[in-house]
Amino acid sequence: TAWDESDTSRRLSERVWDVARWKDVLERCAQKVDEEMEALTLSKEQTEMVLAATAVPLEVSSECLTLREGRQGPELVHDPVEEQLKKEVELIEGVQRRLQQNIHQVFEQLCILQEIRHQLTSDLQNKMDALDIDMSCLSLNIKSPDISLKTNPTRIPPGSSTPQEWVQFSHFNVARAHEAMQASQRMREDTSLAAAQMNNELETQRRATEFALRKRTHQQEQARDQLLWQIKNTEEEMTYMETDIRGLDADLQAKAASLKLAHTRLESRTRRPGVDLCRDQ
Repeated sequence: TAWDESDTSRRLSERVWDVARWKDVLERCAQKVDEEMEALTLSKEQTEMVLAATAVPLEVSSECLTLREGRQGPELVHDPVEEQLKKEVELIEGVQRRLQQNIHQVFEQLCILQEIRHQLTSDLQNKMDALDIDMSCLSLNIKSPDISLKTNPTRIPPGSSTPQEWVQFSHFNVARAHEAMQASQRMREDTSLAAAQMNNELETQRRATEFALRKRTHQQEQARDQLLWQIKNTEEEMTYMETDIRGLDADLQAKAASLKLAHTRLESRTRRPGVDLCRDQ
């Protein structure tokens, strides 16, 4: 009847409105997922750049430790510089592990978002197809040329859902997408905060290592200057003593003739005969 046709058209119109509304919801949600994936990808790339930037400092610190092993003798000492360099190496390696873990977590979250994006796209495509069919049905009337009788048109097709299941399915997809996006946003914030914190830790340790190196260098310069001063004083003392020795040697040479004369006289007087061998003055 005309009333039934009108009621059916009204129901079709309401259905078209419901499907169109959910289509818009899914489109907006899919767009937000795309934006979040782009932001998370950028965060991942920035973290990878931070990780790559730690390679050179690690090489420098490791090379410093290797070079300092070449110190000789008493200079091969376990000093604060070595302690700070080892701390720096351990810190950088720890930072690299944490950054790598963050990158792995972000990658997993991107995979989750990608899977959700695929689910939203599939649901959206189904909504668009259903909307096209219902719009086509809504445009039909009793005068349409392509209407005809069908075999068992009231049958329930396999895999059909109830209106409640239909709403729950799309609602679940949207809710899951929002939950994943919130998790992604928290992950980006945590990653950014962790990167800043690790950068502060590296900078603090770098300053500590640099201070230890400067202090050790100053101590070594003081020790070097002290040794040079002692060497200079020793050389001056040696020069003074050599001068004294040469003076004493000259005095000794000058007195040698007088000594020879005295020795000769004494020896000759020992040959005096008899009582004349007198111990006189």
